[in-house]
Amino acid sequence: MAVGILGTGSYLPARVVSNVDLLDLVPDADPEWVSRKTLIEARRFAAPDEAASDLAANAARSALERAGVTAAEIDYIIVSTSTGDSPQPPTSNLVQHAIGATRAACFDVNAVCAGFVFALSVANGLIGANPGALVLVIASDIYSRILDFGDRRTAVLFGDGAGAAVVGAVPEGYGIIDMELASRGEASDLIYVKGGGSRLPASPETVADGDHYFRMNGRGVRDFVATQVPPALDGLLRRADLKAEDVDHFVPHQANGIMLQELVEAAGFQDAHTHLTLPWYGNVGSASLPVTLDDAARNGSLRDGELVLLAGFGGGMSLGACLLRWGR
Repeated sequence: MAVGILGTGSYLPARVVSNVDLLDLVPDADPEWVSRKTLIEARRFAAPDEAASDLAANAARSALERAGVTAAEIDYIIVSTSTGDSPQPPTSNLVQHAIGATRAACFDVNAVCAGFVFALSVANGLIGANPGALVLVIASDIYSRILDFGDRRTAVLFGDGAGAAVVGAVPEGYGIIDMELASRGEASDLIYVKGGGSRLPASPETVADGDHYFRMNGRGVRDFVATQVPPALDGLLRRADLKAEDVDHFVPHQANGIMLQELVEAAGFQDAHTHLTLPWYGNVGSASLPVTLDDAARNGSLRDGELVLLAGFGGGMSLGACLLRWGR
């Protein structure tokens, strides 16, 4: 039995924050510098009354419509997020209630920006064990709520949004070919939020110290991507008896435009169509990959039978890649 993506969806908040608009929040973020260093021109920020579950529910409805599936038919909901509505309950349960997926079992995963691929791998396993099951995989993040706008190099990168996919059985010859997941806990200090957990619970002191803000070592992340991601993608392709030039579409996590240019060169994907939504949406955390996949699917870029490679990488450090044969 083959497992693949039956339909995709996405949701981006209404508020557009251009590089010029960002000056109101990050006064030293020169718009030309941001554009040149990141290739980002704008991003979306959630409205005050929008939480991760709201964005996720909207993306889910879009994916369900695209797949021709009702919420009542969904067996499992997996939400990838590192900015959930609250520590408890799971954000996935809130989405279940919002969309009326009454029979679905729900849980969250957190592999930060690699989370969508990790969730996709779980969906693949669930369907393998339960043929005929339908899994709604959603990634939703609201990074605008945890950014330190005094940290120019990090604050300019991120935006908010959600992406989703309905996963189920597909005809033989299509769907997921193979997946690669990897974790590098020794590099966990490259991306983190220090406060708010069991090691450093929330207190007036942690708030005053800014411990609830997102922190990232940009240079360290760039080195991680350069050294770890190309070999992982090459290994995945080799297992499938394929080469980089066989890939028709490369859909990477939208971390930083310059970094992605370097990754494409290092991985040998110059002949593939590398899909980017980063100029308009920035880095949307774990949602950036499914948002970009949905954009590619809806604009007609992905054709029947073409080879698509998804690659996510982020905090943990974590990386996940999925090789699949696209089918309409």
